[in-house]
Amino acid sequence: MKTALITGATAGIGQATARTLAANGWRVIGTGRRQERIDALGQELGADRFLGLVFDVRDAEARNAALDGLPDDWSDIDLLVNNAGLAAGLDAAQEADLADWHTMVDTNVVALLGLTRRLLPGLIERKGAIVNIGSVAGSYIYPGGAVYAGSKAFVNHFTLALRADLHGTGVRATSIEPGMVETEFTTVRTGSQDKSDEFYAGAHPMTAEDIAETIRWVAELPAHLNVNRLEIMPVTQDFAGFRVARDS
Repeated sequence: MKTALITGATAGIGQATARTLAANGWRVIGTGRRQERIDALGQELGADRFLGLVFDVRDAEARNAALDGLPDDWSDIDLLVNNAGLAAGLDAAQEADLADWHTMVDTNVVALLGLTRRLLPGLIERKGAIVNIGSVAGSYIYPGGAVYAGSKAFVNHFTLALRADLHGTGVRATSIEPGMVETEFTTVRTGSQDKSDEFYAGAHPMTAEDIAETIRWVAELPAHLNVNRLEIMPVTQDFAGFRVARDS
């Protein structure tokens, strides 16, 4: 039985991925900040399928302590899903809160790097796989998303760079880059459930389960196959967005 470690498993894509992998024969180590959600997911999936770790991915000391404390029979990780991430704020760069920028970089980039580096030796030993959750924002820019888009562009390209460095090791690395997915993401970003509902209304967005199934498919491909990048959007969304500012 293979073991996956999923960050941000208390909601959205991470939670759906934990459920999907567990239902397909995986054991899942799920991380998150909210103890009550980790406990609930553990009760739902069962102790033989799920092990919860409660820490903030930005806290390297807590992360390392949690990993050091893994039971021996859970310590061999075959799949790392770097899912934890967020967007904070919608203001233009010249008006944005610098603290929001630091939060996004520390969560989306620095934490991902630290965990990946920590687990790489074991993943190489087991010829495992890494799935990083990037975003279409890393390729297609929108107003108010400068640092979020920049952080996801880093994730997208870091994954490709991992592929280059891991050449010959047997480790697979994939950047999954979703477009519009209805989760808590927009509620967190805007601080309003009403704004989130308005944003997704009538758009037929993707679901967390859609992305979770995509992650499962990538993770369970034959060992000789690697999906480098996978960009996925709902049919209702596209990437055309050029604007022109005209003289009045």
